Amino acid sequence: MPHYGAGYWGRHPHYRWGWHNHANNWWRWATAGAVTGWFAGGIVGQPAYYDYGTNLYYEGDNVVYNDQVLCTTEEYAEQAQTIATAVPDVDPDQVEWMPLGIFALTQKEGSVEDSTLFLQLAISKEGIIAGTFQNTATNKSMEVEGTVDTESQRAAWGPVGGSWPIMETGIYNLTENEADALLHFEDGQTQQWSMVRLDEPESDVQR
Repeated sequence: MPHYGAGYWGRHPHYRWGWHNHANNWWRWATAGAVTGWFAGGIVGQPAYYDYGTNLYYEGDNVVYNDQVLCTTEEYAEQAQTIATAVPDVDPDQVEWMPLGIFALTQKEGSVEDSTLFLQLAISKEGIIAGTFQNTATNKSMEVEGTVDTESQRAAWGPVGGSWPIMETGIYNLTENEADALLHFEDGQTQQWSMVRLDEPESDVQR
């Protein structure tokens, strides 16, 4: 189980977005209404939820959404990378953050109980996605960042300082207890993963 209390931030002081300096409970999550009202420029259209394999799926070399071909699979991954790397140049000390919660990551049909991969995410009013990824099996941790495309409502993020892999889901998917996500790799491979929201452990309150 990951920990994001004072002890964690004391051991990882290098995170440049500085959300841990804000008086937020990072285990808390945002509702769809809160996300809609949070964006400075608003979101286009009604909330969209991406159900990978159902309303969005790969058919040959194409990506199909709501029975309409969107683009090729290669173009779709490139779009995700473009979204993830479109972080605006802003002063981190001036950014306001809203927690999106902490998730356990598993490959499709995997067991949450066996997961050692965890992701904490927050969103700014500018649509910046930021957070931390932890692998508790290796005790490795890294910062991730990305953005939300307000027209498609796709949220995508990747490692700070790196180009791949890129993870994406719908921004409104992140307001649910469970969210499917896609993980795009540089070699063109895409995997489907599940993000399952975690409740704050009692021990974390004391850290």
